[in-house]
Amino acid sequence: MDLIRCPWCEGDAVYTNYHDKEWGKPLKNGQKLFEFLILEGAQAGLSWITILKRRQGYRDAFDGMDPEKIARYGEKDIKRLMNDDRIIRNRLKIASAIGNARAYLAMEEAGQPFSKWLWNFVGGEPIVNHFKTMKQIPPSTELSEKISKELKQKGFSFVGPTIMYAFMQAVGMVNDHLVSCWRHPDKT
Repeated sequence: MDLIRCPWCEGDAVYTNYHDKEWGKPLKNGQKLFEFLILEGAQAGLSWITILKRRQGYRDAFDGMDPEKIARYGEKDIKRLMNDDRIIRNRLKIASAIGNARAYLAMEEAGQPFSKWLWNFVGGEPIVNHFKTMKQIPPSTELSEKISKELKQKGFSFVGPTIMYAFMQAVGMVNDHLVSCWRHPDKT
């Protein structure tokens, strides 16, 4: 018997695997959350599958997505990354990853762990929605707007409300699996 999945992941094995094993699963590791923040920012204007298929390239090109290493990047690194076809070669997005690494470390150094800060917005537990169709899922919410605004105040970029809502879905702060999907909490 075939599993019923959210329709957005159908037709591509990479998407299906991501849907089945990662999307909507609560993630609280700070460095992994940072990685998703960088990937979601890189996705701006593109499809998520484009980024998902380049995820390993990002990990390789960006020193394992280690914010301490990325924060030290300079012009030489930007030039290197601009020539790396394993990632999206957009100077603004590359500069954003570097700036976001610095902002992430500033939070950590100020005693404000990124993971704890993010998860406090949802009380430490995922918001579980009960959407029946993809059309019901919003591109952003008041909460994603609030998180976006606060991240921008902390020096982050490429963290608009729509990017942040996609981020929240990806890391499980919000569970937007359709109620018919086998991954919806009412089914698991």
